[in-house]
Amino acid sequence: MADICTQGVDTGFVGLGTAKVAFLGLVQGITELLPISSTAHMRIVPAVLGWQDPGSAFSAAMQLAALAAVVSYFWGDVRDLLFGSLAALTRRDFADRHFRLALWIVLATIPIVIAGVALSGVLNTCNSPLRSLTVIGWACIAMAVLLGLAEIFARHRRTMADASRADALLVGVAQIGALIPGVSRSGSTLTAALGLGFKRAEAARFSFLLGLPAIALAGLKELWELHKVHLDAHGWSVLGLGLLVASISAFFAIWGLMRVLERFSAWPFVIYRGVLGVVLLAGVAMGWLV
Repeated sequence: MADICTQGVDTGFVGLGTAKVAFLGLVQGITELLPISSTAHMRIVPAVLGWQDPGSAFSAAMQLAALAAVVSYFWGDVRDLLFGSLAALTRRDFADRHFRLALWIVLATIPIVIAGVALSGVLNTCNSPLRSLTVIGWACIAMAVLLGLAEIFARHRRTMADASRADALLVGVAQIGALIPGVSRSGSTLTAALGLGFKRAEAARFSFLLGLPAIALAGLKELWELHKVHLDAHGWSVLGLGLLVASISAFFAIWGLMRVLERFSAWPFVIYRGVLGVVLLAGVAMGWLV
C-alpha cells in the first residue's frame, strides 16, 4: 500500500484508526526491546493483514514507549546513575563509578547521533528505500548470524562492574546498526556486549542503559517532526494510544527477555530472526509481500 505523507513525513498510522494502532502498539512494544527488530514486524504485520503501513514516523515515535519501559524496569540503575553522578559532580569526584558510567553513556551516544544526522534524509522519509522488505529481510538474517556467533564464542563472564570506557564506546558504535531497519537496537547492542564477554543478562542490562539517550533523542525528534507538520488532534490521539499500549507491552517484553537470558540463552532469538528473514525474502520473491 502507498505511504501517507505529510510534508515529507511518513504518517501512515493516522489513517489506521485506534483499534489497529492499539494492536500495532502492542506488537511494537513487544518487538522494540527484544532483539528481533520492531521495524521488521511493523512492515510484515500490516502487509499480512492488508493494512496501511503505519510508517517510519510511528516506529520512531514509539521509541518513547521503549524509553518509559526501560526506565521503569531498570529504575534502580537509572536512579543510581542519575543521582549518583550528580552527587559525584557536586563533590568533584570524577573517579566515582556512577559518574564514569554516565559519562561513558553520553560519549557512546555520539556515534549514533552523528550517523542519524547524516542519514536523516532517508531514514524516516516517505518511501524510504531502507524500509523495503528486502533490506529488512537481509538485515534480519545478518544479525541472526552475528548474534549466533556471539553466543558461540562469547565467554559470558563479565558484569557491569567490569565495564570500561572502551566497552561503552564499542557498544555505542554497534548501536549505529539500529538505524538500518531489521537490525534492531537491542539486537546490535546485545550482540556487541555478548561479544565483549558480558554475561547474557548483564549484556542486556548494559545495552539497555547505554541506549537510553539515543532512544530518548530519537523519540523526541520524531515528536518534533510531527509537530512541525501540524499533526492534527486526531493524529496525536491515535499516536498517544499507540504509545500507551506499547509502553505496557514493552515493559513485559523486557521482563521476558531477562528471564530467557538468565535461564537459557539468546538462541531462541537467533532462530526466530533467521526464520523471519527467510520468510520476508521468500514473501517478496513470491509476490505475496510487497
